[in-house]
Amino acid sequence: MMPDTKPIADLTTSLTYLPGIGPQRAKMLEAELGLRTFGDLLFYFPYKHIDRSRIYSIDELTADMPFVQLRGEILSYEEEGEGRKHRLIAHFTDGRSVIDLVWFGANAIKWTRRSYHTGTIYIVFARPSLFNGRINLPHPDIEDASKLRLSAMGLQPYYHTTDRMKKGGMNSRSMERFTQTLLTRYDIQLPETLPASLVQRLCLVDRTSSVKNLHYPTTADELRRATYRQKFEELFFIQLGILRFSRKRQQEVYGHVFGHVGELFNTFFHQHLPFELTGAQKRVIREMRHDMGSGKQMNRLLQGDVGSGKTLVALMTMLIALDNGYQACLMAPTEILAEQHYATFREMLAGMPVRVELLTGNVKGKRKRQPILDGLRNGDVNILIGTHAVIEDTVEFSNLGLVVIDEQHRFGVAQRARLWQKNDTPPHVLVMTATPIPRTLAMTLYGDLEVSIIDELPPGRKPIETQHYWEERTEALYHGLRTEIAKGRQAYIVYPLIKESAKMDMKNLEDGYEHLCQVFPDLHLSKIHGQMKAAEKDAEMQRFINGETQMLVATTVVEVGVNVPNASVMVIQNAERFGLSQLHQLRGRVGRGAEQSYCILVTKYNLSSDTKKRIRIMCDTNDGFEIAEADLRLRGPGDLEGTQQSGVAFNLHIANLARDGQLVQMARDTANEILDQDPEQNLPEHASMWRHLKELAQTNIDWSNIS
Repeated sequence: MMPDTKPIADLTTSLTYLPGIGPQRAKMLEAELGLRTFGDLLFYFPYKHIDRSRIYSIDELTADMPFVQLRGEILSYEEEGEGRKHRLIAHFTDGRSVIDLVWFGANAIKWTRRSYHTGTIYIVFARPSLFNGRINLPHPDIEDASKLRLSAMGLQPYYHTTDRMKKGGMNSRSMERFTQTLLTRYDIQLPETLPASLVQRLCLVDRTSSVKNLHYPTTADELRRATYRQKFEELFFIQLGILRFSRKRQQEVYGHVFGHVGELFNTFFHQHLPFELTGAQKRVIREMRHDMGSGKQMNRLLQGDVGSGKTLVALMTMLIALDNGYQACLMAPTEILAEQHYATFREMLAGMPVRVELLTGNVKGKRKRQPILDGLRNGDVNILIGTHAVIEDTVEFSNLGLVVIDEQHRFGVAQRARLWQKNDTPPHVLVMTATPIPRTLAMTLYGDLEVSIIDELPPGRKPIETQHYWEERTEALYHGLRTEIAKGRQAYIVYPLIKESAKMDMKNLEDGYEHLCQVFPDLHLSKIHGQMKAAEKDAEMQRFINGETQMLVATTVVEVGVNVPNASVMVIQNAERFGLSQLHQLRGRVGRGAEQSYCILVTKYNLSSDTKKRIRIMCDTNDGFEIAEADLRLRGPGDLEGTQQSGVAFNLHIANLARDGQLVQMARDTANEILDQDPEQNLPEHASMWRHLKELAQTNIDWSNIS
């Protein structure tokens, strides 16, 4: 008799054809999780595994326990509360004691009453919770005890699902059934993607075993080895793609040669410098001079905390371009910031033979715009500062040699590409950010850029003092504000504006503004938020910059940009609702003059442990890199803005840049070794690896050339 053989899985098959899914569920899986094929489901890994081999008794439970299992029956149901507090309670017994199972939400209540009945023995699985001094089990998983074989459960996988999926009856257990069906009905054979020598040297399990064991491991060690293999593979291919493009660009893309430092740079350095350059500023200017004189296109990321002097470095780099007969351009994300750069450059270059022009959406009409456009075309305009208006087709340069992009994450990749194409020979690119990027993240997001860091503040700057106030301490807060304003200083009062609760946040801002007008009737206040027209917003901002108003009540629109050296206090209301990096950015709006500045974080009294950590870190350090590392640890890398820039698919199924820093470095080192061994990408033993990298690429555009 022939043995039963499973069909080999075609991973491109639509999930519609997997038993138990069908067209409607397939549609939901695609809309909510982006899963379309057998292969997508196979690589949708659980976020955790829990040992389901033990049954607890109700008497053993405490409120601080992780997930537990109980065996017993539902005695009765009752419903309590109204509106959002409406809940279904099931009184559940294990034969010795009774505990409440609780569900909220009309759909969950209806579904539970229909599905689980009194008198049936169930296995209940949930995390214990404390409510009104009693332990209960909210939204438990429930299985018919007769269908569950505990010895076979072992490590059970848990999959992320969305609220919409749960409302449609698809939870983690549903996902578990789908993956189980895929793995038991079909023979899964994945081609090896890593060279055999590498798998052997790093003691990695094979690819097929690692993927299967990531769903259903039999032991904790099996899960650990499967996880390690998959994490390494993900990070290795990201680094391989980035480094391959980077090497290709270095070999193929030539840049203008800025062979000398001339009269403009030297005149500015000796006669116009507003203050002595820090050692860090001198170092990064040297790094850029080297790049721009090498004959290769410069593609450099300049990181520096708010107030570290990046703008001055950018201006001096532009003067090197001018000295070599080229034009320079600075692109800023907002009109206010572009105008501020324009005013700063004009002031610093006063008396020097350098024509600086501003091009934003506000520069309208042929009479205003045409002279600028003509000057760019014939080379009379040396430096152009603007917003995305500079990438319009009508903007043509005579000889663009250097592009500086400020706060680059606020521009789309395609927008930057258009600026890059305004010359036959690509201009040198300097990307600046005041958002410190942790090393592992920079290695991954900006792995193809050289990185320069300004890690010193200019002389005379005093560290900002950060204090935490409970929202009840208004008298002390108002007294401190009055004291600073009496010295002639100004203050920002920032309210959150979060999309999910925008209406409530706007009311808080409006109410806060009215309240402050009553508390400080003798002062002038400005107010800005993103829902105002651009002209109104700019006018209010300008009043604050000019010192006509003493307080600026705002949402986070002040996070990036304006420089008001006279502002010495930043009050952040509901600080618990902001991430660490955003709090640090907001704090950087003050501390720009020589006076002592303060950042006041106002929060409600009840805070989660993560929020307490965030507030403590903010009060303890002003170091942006320390804060960025802590933010990455606390929040994870999030959606990694701009992750398709490198020309490789950037979908981290399982690796975590916050926790896997050493593995990122190891993957990068290994990728560099491979490229050294096989620069032409033609060694037979690497064929499957290069093929897999090609499959991962989702675009034909080499975005790494753009920055």
